[in-house]
Amino acid sequence: MRVLVVEDEVKMAGLLKRGLEEEGYAVDTAGDGQEALWLATENPYDAVVLDVMLPDLDGFEVCKRLREAGRWSPVLMLTARDAVPDRVSGLDAGADDYLTKPFSFAELLARLRALVRRPPLERPTVLEVGDLRLDPAAHRVWRGETEVQLSAKEFALLETFMRRPGEVLSRFHLLEHCWDHGYENRSNVVDVYVRYLREKIDRPFGRTSLETVRGAGYRLA
Repeated sequence: MRVLVVEDEVKMAGLLKRGLEEEGYAVDTAGDGQEALWLATENPYDAVVLDVMLPDLDGFEVCKRLREAGRWSPVLMLTARDAVPDRVSGLDAGADDYLTKPFSFAELLARLRALVRRPPLERPTVLEVGDLRLDPAAHRVWRGETEVQLSAKEFALLETFMRRPGEVLSRFHLLEHCWDHGYENRSNVVDVYVRYLREKIDRPFGRTSLETVRGAGYRLA
């Protein structure tokens, strides 16, 4: 999943980015409201972690403007202000959830998982495509009754395919959802990781579920 972290405290932003990346997320960061608005309107984030106290536009205003612009990525607000009126302001601005500092990183992860399961797209707790199952919370994958061990990035790529079974996903789409801006769009990193996935979820089981669609991308059949 690709996440935007909006946090003006450099140390906190670094901790969140590192922790989320270790869980397999692709993470971009913004240090102020204007940068956040630009990134969130230019990129298809699966979720936004948004601090309320920012040096220019506050988190309430950023969230409000994103919703007005038709950007509906789930927003998890972070704040040291836990008064009820502040929580109401955040939710009324279009936020989907609210977490008060200091917080447990495990809780933040759980809240993000809950947010990306919500409509408008159906996001079940455990994804199933044929006899392939993926549990986002436990970071576990099975082909039939056999558990398959994946790296964090392999897991993120497979999750992207399993949320859109049968659809042809372009290399650009996969880069957008599984890697951050450190990778060039011309990079062959997608092809490399698709090959890694095939070696783990298909070939040992005599399957060819991860298909190449010539000139278009890849599809999980």
